[in-house]
Amino acid sequence: MEDTYLLKHPGVKKKILVGGTGPLPHFPPGTKVLRTVVDDSRLAGRPAEIFVGKMFKLEVWETLLTSMRVGEVAEFWCDAVHTGLYPIVSKGMRLIAQGKDPLEGQRHMCGMGNLFHYHSTGFPELDELMRTPQPLIFIMELLQVGDPMSYHRESWMMEKDEKLSTVPLLHMRGNALVKQRQFQEAASEYKEAVLLLKTVQSREMPGDADYMNLARLIVPLELNYCQCMLELHEYYEVIEHASELLDKHKDCVKGYYKRAKAHAAVWNEKEARRDFNMVAHLDPTLASLVHRELRALSERMKEKYWQEKDAYWNKLDADQSASPPATRRVRIFFFFFILRLFLLVCQITLRGAPPSIMASHSFCSL
Repeated sequence: MEDTYLLKHPGVKKKILVGGTGPLPHFPPGTKVLRTVVDDSRLAGRPAEIFVGKMFKLEVWETLLTSMRVGEVAEFWCDAVHTGLYPIVSKGMRLIAQGKDPLEGQRHMCGMGNLFHYHSTGFPELDELMRTPQPLIFIMELLQVGDPMSYHRESWMMEKDEKLSTVPLLHMRGNALVKQRQFQEAASEYKEAVLLLKTVQSREMPGDADYMNLARLIVPLELNYCQCMLELHEYYEVIEHASELLDKHKDCVKGYYKRAKAHAAVWNEKEARRDFNMVAHLDPTLASLVHRELRALSERMKEKYWQEKDAYWNKLDADQSASPPATRRVRIFFFFFILRLFLLVCQITLRGAPPSIMASHSFCSL
């Protein structure tokens, strides 16, 4: 167990400290392995994970771990040619262990770019390793090897074909959840399917046949997501997603209809009428449906008007009843004063003004 030997990798030596069990595992792309490292990830409360074949920042670790059996503890000596990026990896792991975001405060650039921009990792010993890279010894324990299909795989872990084959499954799961009226869970399935298609589409040339085919696959998923949000009363979410969809597909009747329903729900009468009219324009067979929707919208707007009017007058009455007695007496006195003045003016108008007033009037007319 203490034999030191060279892996089929230049600049790496391995010493087995504790032997593992069973045969050497198979590590297809996407395999998940758990290990501890020189910074002692055990202090973080959970072992770190690596996904084989996903271009981890310190590429040599994948080579080291795939030479181990489950339960094995081994010591690896690695030449400086393999350890140049270790300070960046270590910094991220230390921040995670402290409960911080490892990307917090970084600009949108690679790890090396951020390091040169800020001139420091924030840890003196790591800064020293950056200035003068050194051979490092890693002590690793392989705790578990997970099959690529034994855990939920995020989009960045999947290849193109795997993403495309997963989308129909997500679509079917979403439809089944809708039938059970589990709209929040269904929306998550539709949203994940859209994300997978968009990541595949981002690698295609805009305007090409593959790009357009993927765009057409996204439309029903986005519409289903919007319907779930309507059921959940997330109307502004519907407006946002439907607007984004209609920017690319200006003839999408269902997109206009769902956005119109969302606008109507939040009292955007002008926008709702515009979208309902677009539905009737694009599909005349839906004219009767649009007519009913517009009539219902008018009724709801009238109801809202009277509700707001009643609320206003109720508030005004409450304010008046809350006024102190002295204030009410002043208001009553002022009211009768104005009324008496009005009657006096009417009397003068009917009987004719006194001479003094007439003289004053003549003088002002000159």
